[in-house]
Amino acid sequence: MGPLEKVPCVVSIVLFVLLFSSPKPASASASSEEANALLKWKASLQSANNSLLTSWTLPPRNGSGSSASVPCHWYGVSCNGEGSVIGMNLTNSSVSGTLESFSFFSFPNLAYMDFWFNQLSGSIPPQIEIFEPSTCNTNQLNGSIPQEISQLKSLSELALYTNRLSGPIPASLGNLSNLSALYLYGNQLSGFIPLEIGNLVNLVLLYMDHNNLTGPIPSTFVNLNRLNLLALFVNQLSGSIPQELGNLKSLKHLDLSQNQLNGTIPASLGNLSKLETLFLRDNQLSGPIPTEFGNLKNLLVFAMDTNQFFGHLPEICQGGKLQNVTVQNNQLTGPIPKSLRDCKSLVRVRLEGNQFTGSISEAFGVYPNLNYLDLSRNNFHGEISKNWSSCPRLQNLAMAGNNITGSIPPELGDSPQLQRLNLSSNHLIGKIPKELGKLNSLLELYLADNQHSGGIPTELGSLTKLQKLDLSKNRLSGPIAAGKLENCMQLINLNLSSNNFSQDIPEQLSKLPQLSTLDLSHNSLSGEIPSQIRSFQSLEWLSLSHNNLSGSIPKEFEDMHWLQHVDISYNELEGPIPSSKAFMNASIEALQGNKDLCGNVTGLKPCKNHVAENKKTSRHNRTLILIIVLPLGGALLLLGAFIGLLIMFDRRKRKAEADNPEDAELYSISVFDGRAMYDAILKATKDFDATYCIGKGGYGTVYKAELPSANVVAVKKLHPLSEKDDRQGFLNEVRALTEIRHRNIVKLFGYCSHAQHSFLVYEYLEKGSLATILSRDEEAQHLDWPKRVQIIKGVGHALSYMHHDCTPPIVHRDISSSNILIDEEYEAHVSDFGTAKLLKLDSSNWSALAGTYGYVAPALEVIKGTHPGDFVSSLSTRAVEKIYS
Repeated sequence: MGPLEKVPCVVSIVLFVLLFSSPKPASASASSEEANALLKWKASLQSANNSLLTSWTLPPRNGSGSSASVPCHWYGVSCNGEGSVIGMNLTNSSVSGTLESFSFFSFPNLAYMDFWFNQLSGSIPPQIEIFEPSTCNTNQLNGSIPQEISQLKSLSELALYTNRLSGPIPASLGNLSNLSALYLYGNQLSGFIPLEIGNLVNLVLLYMDHNNLTGPIPSTFVNLNRLNLLALFVNQLSGSIPQELGNLKSLKHLDLSQNQLNGTIPASLGNLSKLETLFLRDNQLSGPIPTEFGNLKNLLVFAMDTNQFFGHLPEICQGGKLQNVTVQNNQLTGPIPKSLRDCKSLVRVRLEGNQFTGSISEAFGVYPNLNYLDLSRNNFHGEISKNWSSCPRLQNLAMAGNNITGSIPPELGDSPQLQRLNLSSNHLIGKIPKELGKLNSLLELYLADNQHSGGIPTELGSLTKLQKLDLSKNRLSGPIAAGKLENCMQLINLNLSSNNFSQDIPEQLSKLPQLSTLDLSHNSLSGEIPSQIRSFQSLEWLSLSHNNLSGSIPKEFEDMHWLQHVDISYNELEGPIPSSKAFMNASIEALQGNKDLCGNVTGLKPCKNHVAENKKTSRHNRTLILIIVLPLGGALLLLGAFIGLLIMFDRRKRKAEADNPEDAELYSISVFDGRAMYDAILKATKDFDATYCIGKGGYGTVYKAELPSANVVAVKKLHPLSEKDDRQGFLNEVRALTEIRHRNIVKLFGYCSHAQHSFLVYEYLEKGSLATILSRDEEAQHLDWPKRVQIIKGVGHALSYMHHDCTPPIVHRDISSSNILIDEEYEAHVSDFGTAKLLKLDSSNWSALAGTYGYVAPALEVIKGTHPGDFVSSLSTRAVEKIYS
């Protein structure tokens, strides 16, 4: 079924009218012939023995040797006074088979047939031309519509819907001048709509939806003056909407949705004064929505979503009857029209994915019947009105992705009928109101990507029907356990990532039997992963990355056979990884950045053989015992010899290092093996060949390297660290990055300190630096204002984290567009901590400025699109130091 409701089956019964001038009287032989014809057709049906047709049998002969009036008492068969079959009604009778064995010629008085909702298949026989056909719908009839139907001059309704009919619609249907209803929907009809359909001047209902029709909508439809309903949705129609449709003054329902129509909407549609439902959604229509639509005062449904409309939304509720407005995913701008703000009849409103503006608190009123409202991804500003709690039937309220400020009004808790609340990606501040715990019908709560602070209100644990909770990307703090979320027994998805939650992972969360997705990443959680994690009965996706978790990974993970994805990167975990599917299939990115993990995963070092270690230890102990019992003199001789060997070995080692610098010291962090990483990078860059260079700076040269594991990384090869200050700067960068875990700060995968080469290994970000993007006209054009604001916010989040959340705090001292890397989602990642200055909380080292002199304000460059050198140079050095240090 499409948006327009289909007529019920009782209306779809259409009479078969004989072409003969008068019915023929029946005789005993004629009645017997009709019975035999029905029995022959019954025998061809696959499920006749199990259907209601079991009454179709011949009775015993009477004393005169003749049969009783045999077919007239059979199920679904009607006869006239002469005992001849005049009608058949087998609606929903489990009849399966074909019409090929049905002898239409054997029933001279047949007036109607209704085979609705059975399992008939095969093609429509050409013999049907003898009769005016009724419903053959909701079966499995295939093949094409026979041309012979055009000979049914008296036909008033034709219903062939929900079958498997294919091929074109016969142009000869245009000859059925008495046709008032045509139902062809739910088939596989293809080709153009015949122009001849415009000849059906008595047509009231026309359903051709859910087919494969192509080409334009015929302008000949202008002749259908009595047409009340036109349904052409879910086809492949193209071209523009013909302006002639505006002349169909009787039209009440128009649905052209889910086609490939283009061009603008003809203003003539505003003349359809009786129009109640208008569906133009999911096309390629463009231009403004005609202001003439304000004349449609009987309009109940206005669905224009998923097109390319721009301009203002017209005054579309002038008649005060409008119930459904869906214009999402267009490019509409401007304020909400006054008529919509005052439209008390509204039930469902979807405006998301446009560029509407105005105050969120002034653009809307109070709606007694409103059930669904989505204003997401627009440019609304202001604060959320407490009046939304006065909409007694409101179940869905979504305002995500706007510029809304202020705090969440506690009055929203007075909406017990509310089921979905989405306020994500705004600028909301303050604590999450505890009053939200009164929303006892709430299924989904999204408050992500705001600036909420404080802890999780204990009252949220009262939301026993809650299925999805997303509080990520805020400034929430304190223990997760305080929220009592274990009482939300219906939770499926829980996302608390990118906050400041601390202390342990609460064991109580394992009591959530329905939980499928759990994201606690990018917090300050500490302690060990609780072994109770095995109690998660439905968990499929788990991320604990970028925390301070320590200890070993619980072996209980091996019992979680349903777990598909796990990410434990950037913690302090150590020891072997569990031999479960999720860990064995994990990428190195999901395991890296830990203390000392091992296991059979590419990029991890293999775990030591504990049996071999024990044997080695036993041998060593026996040796020690022998040494202890030897005479003291022998022990001293052995000790002297041992020391001599050490001295000799040390000399040989130093000589080997001098002869072969590749064997000099190698240090590594994260999950990489120092020697393996060093060799792989030299091979991937061909000993740092210039062809792999992607950037140069004052502290080093950056190369792109594709490692054997198919990971692409950025390698910053540092200039020779001959001076003490240089080496200290290198160590500062390593120290800073190994302690930083934030989504807006570039990830460090490892480093090597070598006599020949010293370098850092970072994640590789395809789009490169902000400076590069801004310097290229084509790329800069794609950097629209929302993306630029996102970049600036990302840099701000990174700096806030370094200054306030790191202990000790870190000052980068060289924030320039060259040191801001951009990923595929246009998220900013601050890099290059070579000049970072680690601050001691008890010191006063806040004044020194380092890095790119005279330029430490990338926000200005993002706004202007060019380097703001002239602007910054006009400031005194002292002023710059004071502002940006």
